[in-house]
Amino acid sequence: MSGLRRDVTTAVIAIVALTVALGLAYPLAITGLAQVLFPGSANGSKVSYGGRVVGSKLIGQAFTEPLIGRNGRPVLDEEGEEVLVPDPAYFQPRPSATGYSGNVTFFGNGGPNSTAVRDEIREELAGYLRLNKPYDRSLTREDVPVDAVTQSASGVDPQISEANARIQAHRVAAVRKLPLERVEELISAHTEDRFLGVLGEAGVNVLQLNIALEEEAPLQ
Repeated sequence: MSGLRRDVTTAVIAIVALTVALGLAYPLAITGLAQVLFPGSANGSKVSYGGRVVGSKLIGQAFTEPLIGRNGRPVLDEEGEEVLVPDPAYFQPRPSATGYSGNVTFFGNGGPNSTAVRDEIREELAGYLRLNKPYDRSLTREDVPVDAVTQSASGVDPQISEANARIQAHRVAAVRKLPLERVEELISAHTEDRFLGVLGEAGVNVLQLNIALEEEAPLQ
């Protein structure tokens, strides 16, 4: 009986010690080091503009405006909420199954033979052309990059491809009354190269690019 008691006591002590060391001390130590060495990253890589936090460098977000009906009022959905559409004055992120919610990450898990995925891509392609082709009549279906009509693995990717950004530049330049060359310069300035020069693809952070646009040509 004494042996069983000793084993139970040892197990309890081990559980308490490991809980304190790995469940409390270690996380607190790592959190403290992160706050000292990398405060920006530790706090979510927040991005501020005009004295307030407007998003995160790591989490994409939609740039929308209410859809206005023929009566001059916002169109409402079945639940009485305003229907939102892409704001043509801003660069748009790639599609997201979550609407770029910062609370959850999700992506469609359909395979290449999925009719649902096929229909979704066709719908995204039509919407992309409808938004951008009026500003670049030479734009065709074949010109549209993959990231413009497909979701990222996380559903909250903050970047788009450089090709995607340069297509959208025609629209943004026209709406904001900026020279196309100037908008393309802003794209180049906010294009991040491949990680370590070899991993992944170059990408443009949509939020940071849109902030640069606001600084360059604020909307009235």
